[in-house]
Amino acid sequence: MITAVIALIAVIAALVIVAALAAWFWSKRRGSTRLQQRFGPEYERTLAGTGDRNKAEKTLKAREERVDQLQIRSLATAERARFADAWGSAQLQFVDDPEGAIGQADRLVAEAMQARGYPVGEFEQRAADVSVDHPQVVSNYRAAHAIAGRQERGEATTDDLREAMLHYRELFEELLGRAPAAATERTEARR
Repeated sequence: MITAVIALIAVIAALVIVAALAAWFWSKRRGSTRLQQRFGPEYERTLAGTGDRNKAEKTLKAREERVDQLQIRSLATAERARFADAWGSAQLQFVDDPEGAIGQADRLVAEAMQARGYPVGEFEQRAADVSVDHPQVVSNYRAAHAIAGRQERGEATTDDLREAMLHYRELFEELLGRAPAAATERTEARR
């Protein structure tokens, strides 16, 4: 009788352990899926950069936590109009001065980010921060920045600079748009 009770307890303990492991794996998988859906191509980029899924996911979660602490906001109508006018000037400048236009585009993106509430320190941190709310266009930002770096070294063609302007414009237009859902939810949760 005691042997049967001990065997029953062992089976129940084994079932509890298996259920706990299954729940842990399911939760981990669900968290991975959520990050993949939230960050899209940025998830794959981060994974490739770290070479380890756990490190990549930890990095992306840290980004989310950092950006959750920021006061990201929508731009006011007047701010959007001012930025749109400045962008139009930068595009016109491209005809006569492509290099200057690229510098202006980079500055306008940084100014729009700052106006929205993103810190505008070192480039990689800016890109990481903006990837939380704009993961589909952060790769454009990185590409534009890389071309601007080549331009500073005298290695970029006019076609490269045109491509950089298009990349900057993708992010710029998103920054001028309404606040992303994630940022809106964070703002509402603080109230």
